[in-house]
Amino acid sequence: MHGALGDIVVLDLSRALAGPHAAQMLGDLGAQVIKVEQPEAGDDSRSWGPPFAGPGHDISTYFLAANRNKRSITVDMKTAEGRTLIERLVRQSDVLVENFRTGVLDRLGFGVGRLHELNARLVVLSITGFGHDGPEGGRPGYDQIAQGEAGLMSLTGPSPAEPYRVGTSIADLLGGIHGAYGVVAALYERERD
Repeated sequence: MHGALGDIVVLDLSRALAGPHAAQMLGDLGAQVIKVEQPEAGDDSRSWGPPFAGPGHDISTYFLAANRNKRSITVDMKTAEGRTLIERLVRQSDVLVENFRTGVLDRLGFGVGRLHELNARLVVLSITGFGHDGPEGGRPGYDQIAQGEAGLMSLTGPSPAEPYRVGTSIADLLGGIHGAYGVVAALYERERD
């Protein structure tokens, strides 16, 4: 057991940046992180480059920057076999991280109610762009949309009439940081109860 979260298992169903960044931070604190990727292609960000790294220069540095301290497996969650494996992993995990579009986990049979049937002590981190309900709930959320709608882009361009995107995906990174922070608080609260 190394690190403050050395006895914690995180099931990472997320992809791209905000969710993987949150799970990576938990791994940095010692948690065992199991990253679930799609068969064949893996996480979308594996191919986002250049630059690329690795012996065959075939792994994007973007993917590497958000997925250290993880063990990856491939699972097709649309198959009965894949769902059975996910059920087993949920039962053994302390935390589940996901950033699917609203409703996707429900359609796969893993809504929050079902997850807590499988594991009542599971902490679920669900990162969305606009929440699960409300007038904007269900809208896909991307960093550039968040920067634009929050007004951040108008602060970074040469003038408010010429908005520029911040160079790094700051909304996704902050979403991941705050998500990991929330998970640590929820784990602490779980242990107090």
